[in-house]
Amino acid sequence: MLGAALGLVKSNILDQLSGKITIMGTPAEEFVEIGYRSELRKDGKIKYFGGKQELIRKGYFDDIDISMMFHALDMKDKDVLIGPVSNGFIGKDIRFIGKESHAGSAPWEGINALNAANLSMNNINAQRETFKDSDRVRVHPIITKGGDIVNSVPSEVKMESYVRARTIEGMLDANKKVDRSLKAGAIAVGASVEIKSIPGYLPILRNKSLDNLFKENLIFIGLDENVIVDGGDFTGSFDFGDVSHLMPTVHPMVGGITGNLHTREYEIVDEEKAYIIPAKAMALTVVDLLFDDGKCAKEILENFTPAMTKESYLSFMESLDKVENFDGN
Repeated sequence: MLGAALGLVKSNILDQLSGKITIMGTPAEEFVEIGYRSELRKDGKIKYFGGKQELIRKGYFDDIDISMMFHALDMKDKDVLIGPVSNGFIGKDIRFIGKESHAGSAPWEGINALNAANLSMNNINAQRETFKDSDRVRVHPIITKGGDIVNSVPSEVKMESYVRARTIEGMLDANKKVDRSLKAGAIAVGASVEIKSIPGYLPILRNKSLDNLFKENLIFIGLDENVIVDGGDFTGSFDFGDVSHLMPTVHPMVGGITGNLHTREYEIVDEEKAYIIPAKAMALTVVDLLFDDGKCAKEILENFTPAMTKESYLSFMESLDKVENFDGN
């Protein structure tokens, strides 16, 4: 992104472009540390747990018409992927409440919150055959607190999870089944459960006009068409998906690394691919969009209907944001 900005400035092309170019860095691009961010929200410091969601809410995209960004990805024998699709998700912050007792001498006097959590995860696993293949559902809980001390029946257990799916309807359906599974685990041992559903990310939407424009610029700077992949299926999630519901976006995946994302094997091995190619392609795409009185950008906008307005987007996010306290006794 910095390289694209330097190219646009140092080439002296800006005087020939119509429009404003904003270089925007995103804090908290990953939706992690749910417990910590819950405390930030409680203190009034944030509303949403993802960076672009906060930027949308605070108005940083109000004067933006078209957005682009890119991710790095191990592309094997290819160089660039354009037009990925992805899952959206709903975040879950879950707390099981039982009753402590001596785990050795009087376990029957307690209510084991850890057993409630384990049963809940088994319940979720039992739901997996009910998820449609086309919805690409992924549910992957972790236990962040399993109890207090080993010789006391666990009275408080905390879990975090995502409920991912390819469509908004799939997200809502899977989330309902996960909530049901959590409550059933609590009922089985007589525990209580607090279920916080948190707005996550929306599935990313393609804009083929922008994808094609980016591809043309990759070829212009020397890439063979055979090293460019058109379309990719990702069951992970991008916070850029939310932006794609409001405006035309382009989100290529560029090579130059080895190793899977979010692993210790991730390593940059080709700086030309990782840095220079995306910088040039993004800068050239900006030029194409804004040259000739912004003719290309205007055409893309005239043929684009947003999936959501900012107002309907924020309203939808509010509808996902809820806390339910369920007494399984």
